[in-house]
Amino acid sequence: MSNAMPNQGDMAPDFTLPTNGGATVTLSALKGQKVVVYFYPKDNTPGCTTEAKDFTALKTEFAAAGCTVIGISKDSVKKHDNFIAKQELDLILASDENSDTCERYGAWGEKQMYGKTYEGITRATFLIAQDGTIAASWPKVSVKGHAEEVLAAAKAL
Repeated sequence: MSNAMPNQGDMAPDFTLPTNGGATVTLSALKGQKVVVYFYPKDNTPGCTTEAKDFTALKTEFAAAGCTVIGISKDSVKKHDNFIAKQELDLILASDENSDTCERYGAWGEKQMYGKTYEGITRATFLIAQDGTIAASWPKVSVKGHAEEVLAAAKAL
């Protein structure tokens, strides 16, 4: 069973999670700025690497738009640190090892691969407005061009 994703206009579910570099990130502490929260299945897999590199490449543009980008997966902080070092990423990657935050954003549920059904993170992205509400969401992300699309929405917000 998967939880429903929050809708546009809903308050974004708050979270405090450990991040790469031994820090933590709390969504509510970022109120007053725009935040992109993107959920991805796994560090160092092809689609996730491309997505992370695309967000990294646009980091200065997101910053210029007053926007912080946070990637979330179930990978450990240690795996995030390795992923960042290996791929030369410049992002906040948060670890949701118990999948609580993924579930509250509806980014956790049944997936299928090679005919097998399993539970996992679905690739989903949320743009959160300065007041903490969901301004836009992308429930089934296709990686190609996604970071650019999110950036355009952030600039328009």
